[in-house]
Formats: sequence, C-alpha cells, structure tokens
Amino acid sequence: MEEVELLLKEARRAMKRAVAPCSNFRVGVALLGRERVYTGCNVENPSLMLSECAERVAILKAVSEGEKQIRALMIVSSDNDYCYPCGSCRQLIFEFAPEADIYIASRRGIRKYTIKELLPFGFRREL
Repeated sequence: MEEVELLLKEARRAMKRAVAPCSNFRVGVALLGRERVYTGCNVENPSLMLSECAERVAILKAVSEGEKQIRALMIVSSDNDYCYPCGSCRQLIFEFAPEADIYIASRRGIRKYTIKELLPFGFRREL
C-alpha cells in the first residue's frame, strides 16, 4: 500500500504542473518503473490536436529514459472524479505497460484495473 500512497502523492504533485488554459481540466499521472517514479501532466495547446494527455507524457518520459518495466500507474484529475484514460492512452499502456496495475483516484476512493479490463481487444502487431 505504500507504493499506492506514493503514486497518489506524486500524481497530485504532477497535476499541479498541468497546462490547461483551454479546459482548466488538470490531470496528473505517476507511474512506477523498476526503480523509480515517473510523472506526467496534461499539456494543452489552443489547437487541441497538439495537446498531450498526462498518461502519454508519463509513459513516453519513462520509455525515453530507458524504462523497460512499468509496474503501476496512478491517475488523478482536478475535478476529483474518476478520470479514465482515453483510447490512445489505453493503447499506449497496452503496449508499454501490459502487466501494470492501473489506479484511478477520486474523492470517493481508488479503483484498480488492468489494461485488459480497460482495453480488452488492444491492437498488437504480430511479428
């Protein structure tokens, strides 16, 4: 449970760094790699097509720094309700964190999922 509390604290900290001038909807993510925590926040752009979700920011940061084992993710949002990953983020989790525990926090508590529950038929290219 200590890891979950740490991820919640770090996700809330990341949420405060969100850049959301259009929606004012802030999202923070903390993910647990093999030996460290990576964070991400949503970054909006007025064109919206250039905006990035917090989940993608955190995962791409971890992957770009050489992380190979994402064990858990925590997602929080500024409206204190459950904030589920969008389809693109679910696919990225499916690819880079297939075994990770996914925690989604709200003012009512924390829910735990696997990516198979959130994306039962994710795309996987067989090589």
